[in-house]
Amino acid sequence: MKKIILSVFILLPVIAFCQTDTTKIDQFCELTAQGRIFSNKITIDIDFGEGRSMFSFKDTRIKDEVSGKVKKFKSTVDALNYLGAKGWRLLNAFPVSEPAGLGGNQNVYHFFFVKSFDKSELIENVVEENK
Repeated sequence: MKKIILSVFILLPVIAFCQTDTTKIDQFCELTAQGRIFSNKITIDIDFGEGRSMFSFKDTRIKDEVSGKVKKFKSTVDALNYLGAKGWRLLNAFPVSEPAGLGGNQNVYHFFFVKSFDKSELIENVVEENK
């Protein structure tokens, strides 16, 4: 009887520990900010690598967690602070000059972020999205 109880106390923590994968995996995202033509407003786009297609009908815009409405950012700094509050760390930032029409150019600002996730957390999210 003592052997059975002893083996349960030894195996139970091992089994519980094996179910949680604490391997860290870095995930990346890109935030782009560009001004709108004839406006003082900006367009913010955040790409989490979910793969977009012009034939896809899935809404990939960021939604407010409380109201469920599409999140609107007041400025580039507001969007950067949003990602920082979610645990993302800035890796690199740079502007790219692109044609804006009427013979002018405009800068599109790119910001790359990284965040470490537990491997088990990422697997659970993939399973939930595919249901």
